[in-house]
Amino acid sequence: MSSSVSRVTAAPSEQALQHFSKLLEYETDCWDVHHAMTNNRQDFVLLDVRSTECYQQGHIDGAVCLPHAKITEQNLAEYPPDTLFVVCCAGPHCNGTEKAAIRLATLGRPVKKMIGGVTGWLDEGFTLVEATVD
Repeated sequence: MSSSVSRVTAAPSEQALQHFSKLLEYETDCWDVHHAMTNNRQDFVLLDVRSTECYQQGHIDGAVCLPHAKITEQNLAEYPPDTLFVVCCAGPHCNGTEKAAIRLATLGRPVKKMIGGVTGWLDEGFTLVEATVD
């Protein structure tokens, strides 16, 4: 008797290795981002690509607010061309990171997606900060 899990045969190990290794070229996770940011190893810019209003209500400390629709060469001008951008949005139910990654890649910028987004960040027990209003 087989389950719905094993009914479709798993890929051969070599193919699985290639697949999962390739994913890491496109994705990172909340733990790795948090570790880098809290251990003075941040070699990327964390872009919060949600709306400005969502960002102001609560965001990852150190994230830069740049809604995906506003990702343009002009808005990235302060960053060197080889800057790695890690994009995050609300969470798995949101495709803002994909929209942002497409814009960044179209502009020739290195990009990775932080899987889980803000929802994943909170699920891992990390905190958000509110934007200060001047």
